[in-house]
Amino acid sequence: MALLDRLPRHLFSHRGWGLLAAGAVSLLSAQIMGRRDLLTLSVLLIALPLVSLAGIRLVKPRFKVFREFNPSPVETSSATTVRLAVARTGYGAGRAVMEERLPPQFGESPAFRFPARSATGGTSRYEYQLRSAKRGQFLIGPVTAEFTDPFGLSLHRQAIDDGDVLTVTPAAVELPVTGLAGARGNDGVTATRIRANPSDDDVMTREYRHGDPMRRVHWAATARHGSLMVRQEESVTTPEATIILDQRFMAFSGGSGSGSGFAGYAGPDGHEMVSSHSFEWAVVAAMSISAHLAERNYSLRLLDVRGDAAFLRSPSAPEPEVEEYSGAGGLQSIAESLAAIQLSGPHHARRGSGRKDAGASGRDHGSAQDSGPAPFDDHLMDKLSAHRMRGPLIAVLGQISMPEATALAPAAGYGANAFAIVVAERPSESADVLEVLRRGGWRAVAVAPSVSVQAAWSHFDQGGPSLAAAAADVRRGAGVAR
Repeated sequence: MALLDRLPRHLFSHRGWGLLAAGAVSLLSAQIMGRRDLLTLSVLLIALPLVSLAGIRLVKPRFKVFREFNPSPVETSSATTVRLAVARTGYGAGRAVMEERLPPQFGESPAFRFPARSATGGTSRYEYQLRSAKRGQFLIGPVTAEFTDPFGLSLHRQAIDDGDVLTVTPAAVELPVTGLAGARGNDGVTATRIRANPSDDDVMTREYRHGDPMRRVHWAATARHGSLMVRQEESVTTPEATIILDQRFMAFSGGSGSGSGFAGYAGPDGHEMVSSHSFEWAVVAAMSISAHLAERNYSLRLLDVRGDAAFLRSPSAPEPEVEEYSGAGGLQSIAESLAAIQLSGPHHARRGSGRKDAGASGRDHGSAQDSGPAPFDDHLMDKLSAHRMRGPLIAVLGQISMPEATALAPAAGYGANAFAIVVAERPSESADVLEVLRRGGWRAVAVAPSVSVQAAWSHFDQGGPSLAAAAADVRRGAGVAR
């Protein structure tokens, strides 16, 4: 039996190998003893496993697999339930041992027998749970089935489906309430006036309409126009926020091309996404800020440092070219887009991720960003100018140079408020950059990836208790630079 265990298991079972061994012995005995009956027996013993092997490969059982994730997509560290339904679609009977192939980070692949004891209508149903501590897109499956012939002599393993992609989105952390939003109502909206006339006196008036209450009549404007005028109604508008997400390799690689501190996150085709601990912090921050503002009825616009749509190169983005998002559906789209976003730019191709991703619809993740405009150039400024003063401007950045900070500083004038978070391994080295941004009107802070997103966000609440905490953090060297 120990010898049989060493033989390949993908061709014959123990019984099949035993028959082949017996046939070989019979053949040798027939040659030595000159017995024709032993020769006939040896041919039978050898032919039977070979015929069964050929038959199981020519007449393959056919199956259909249905796979469902609940929930899908799923947040990091949250469990999703995988439901499998396997049905035989061709002729044949018998049992099979099946296995669901999983990426290594999900642990041991689950195995099950077909048909299941609780099979109904020819369909067997199975259920198991998955949990991922890392964001990304992961190929779940395919289901592989190991078949045997009716005599149990030969074996054949094959994939019976193509698998499905599970999207794991970054989980948002709850941020403390700050004075970021500026003036807005209790329902998270701002009130603006619709100007009916260019004159200062009647900028808030319009002609009387049947049903308008008399208390809204503007008598001065009525006397001037010779017709009844009423005060203009207020129009409720949704505030907007613009988030700039830095995705450059050099900004999050500690200034070197070595990729020190980078961690691999599997893509749907099995390759590693290019990321780092500081970029993962930035992704969680972007997700958390988006959720924080969306809960307060903000519409969101996400851009990269060149003014392009932030998710133009994300293989998991449902609509890569979209910049503006609103409501619960928009927030869900942001989460999915952040699931597989990765660093790009110089040195990206050296890490083997410059090839096209199977789930990216042909978008190149390597050098596409290099061919665009320079960071913080006129293209970005034009995008910000188009939405001037419509709401806060938030930049989540990696390490930026002094010239880049100088180019970015004037952008603060396009937002009702401007906030910048610089993620750096050594925040104290960003003091000069922060000073340039502050002179331009930004409220800026530099943090290490070890600092919580909530702590970094609380530093924007000027005059609050976080100022004392920030000073204490700097004195203790806690990874925050103001």
